Amino acid sequence: MEKIQWEVQHTAPDVPFRAADRHVHHTWAKTFQSRPELYIRPRSLAEIQKVVNLARICRRRIVVVGCGHSPSDLTCTSSWMVNLDGYAQVLHVDRAKKTLLVEGGIRLRNLNEEANRHGLTMPNLGSINEQSIVGAIATATHGSSLRHGLLSDSVRSLRVVLADGQAVRCSKDENQELFRAALVSLGALGIIVEVEFEMTDACNIEWTQTLLPLDEILRTWDNTLWTEKEFTRVWWMPYMKRAIKWSAEKTSKPERAAVESWYGGSVGFHTYHSLLWLSNYVPCILPWVEWFVFGMQYGFQTGSSTTAVEPLQTGLLMNCLYSQFVNEWALPLRDGPEAISRLSAWLNGESKSKHEIPFSCKGLYVHCPIEVRVSDTTRDPDRVRPFLDNTSENGPTLYLNATLYRAYLQDPPCRDRYYEAFEWLMRDMGGKPHYAKNFTYTAAHEIQDMLGDGLKQWTKVRDESDPEGMFIGEWHRRNLGLNQQRYALEEREVARTKAGNGGQVWVGEMSQHPEAVMSSPAAAAAAAADFVPRPREGRSTSPSASSTASSFDMMHSVTADRVSSSWQSSEFDKGEEDTDKDDGPRYHGHPHRGITGVEVFDKM
Repeated sequence: MEKIQWEVQHTAPDVPFRAADRHVHHTWAKTFQSRPELYIRPRSLAEIQKVVNLARICRRRIVVVGCGHSPSDLTCTSSWMVNLDGYAQVLHVDRAKKTLLVEGGIRLRNLNEEANRHGLTMPNLGSINEQSIVGAIATATHGSSLRHGLLSDSVRSLRVVLADGQAVRCSKDENQELFRAALVSLGALGIIVEVEFEMTDACNIEWTQTLLPLDEILRTWDNTLWTEKEFTRVWWMPYMKRAIKWSAEKTSKPERAAVESWYGGSVGFHTYHSLLWLSNYVPCILPWVEWFVFGMQYGFQTGSSTTAVEPLQTGLLMNCLYSQFVNEWALPLRDGPEAISRLSAWLNGESKSKHEIPFSCKGLYVHCPIEVRVSDTTRDPDRVRPFLDNTSENGPTLYLNATLYRAYLQDPPCRDRYYEAFEWLMRDMGGKPHYAKNFTYTAAHEIQDMLGDGLKQWTKVRDESDPEGMFIGEWHRRNLGLNQQRYALEEREVARTKAGNGGQVWVGEMSQHPEAVMSSPAAAAAAAADFVPRPREGRSTSPSASSTASSFDMMHSVTADRVSSSWQSSEFDKGEEDTDKDDGPRYHGHPHRGITGVEVFDKM
């Protein structure tokens, strides 16, 4: 640490270096945890550039993190973690072009709030608005509409701090190759510090959700299902062979809340959570749980319907409910009926000739719903296609999302066999995985074949921008393959152990980071076992997406003694603070504040 302290004092000494050395990072679902050597929160471009320059000098890897929404280990590191929540201002609003120029750390909810002040809103959203704008575009986030593509399709320009510390602008007309690599960067290219995002006029949407037989969903698949309204998504209940169709259209009607039900508030939320927990021990109750929970929420008879009018920026959101694993794949929309029919046949134990999946489903029971969404990135002939775009190049794209809840942070027993079979089917159907999800049984060489020349072009630009691998970690190596030889600053995983409060503890090391190198796998495991801090009496054990103990702001005027003592402070001293303070409970999902309500599944 003495070298880092000295370099902080002598590298751009007038620029602050805001860091904490006792930080515990975890994904919002607590599927993974890690302890970065330093957790850094810059508030200016100069501070971000100082972080990058110091990392290069001190031979450290950098991971940029927002709300930690991805349930994978993509954001885990034992090196330096950078959070841009303090770098999240709106820099310019162009009402004529309907664009906002914003700093990279801004959350989607704040972006929409600022846009609304100017009569604008984001044209499309995924399921949540807690993500940072950079995190959303970096992982190919999408909504569900054939009139929209990826969220990154609305990006008009970017500014990226590369590994050499230079801030470079890129767009369709300037540094286009860098732009195509940065639009879906997976955090491996540099730090995106500015985003110019195109909005649309603020408006309301009127949505309707209806319980339908699965046969009707498949019958209307190629006709009206996805085209009748601007936004459409489907939640499929595999054992009941039914689905909830949610669709919405822009409207000038005033806001109108959905009708509340006694089961739509905390009663329904906690009932479903408890039943999911019980199913970990008695899995065979899951078909009954599906029938009971969704029957109570949406009715037991097909045709039951609910409607409401909401602002676009909130109407497209849904409640993610509980901690979860998510395995989502993209495949051509035209193949949807076949994929759903085959998966349905396998889950319900029908003849192998109907599904051809080479794994037994005997004794296997899964959670519902399976989410079905769409996009179309081929509508605009002038669109700049990201190198790592995983959507269909020859027509609309279907997304199938197999979600498994971790009731009270316990992993469901069906995960391994379910996801192995699901991924096999998706590969057999020509699908590609969603980067930020929990795909596990697909090898790097298979993903390389799926992405083809796009991955090769992305790797070329990435290597030119970051030749030493300052932004490369084990996730990138494991899933993308990359070059055969490891990069100088690449971080690799050395241990993964069970965390005391659920999930897994991730420990890494770097080839040129001797202080982080574990002498043996046993030593790494021992370090991981000592990872989870013991809170003081009376202190909450449910931090938000990340929690920090000691912190320090390093200025050129800070003495070396004070810097040293800040690194030696205790895990939970008075300097402790949580990031993402306004994220609420440990899950994005939470019960309605009343006993009754409509927000258990929040328009699902």
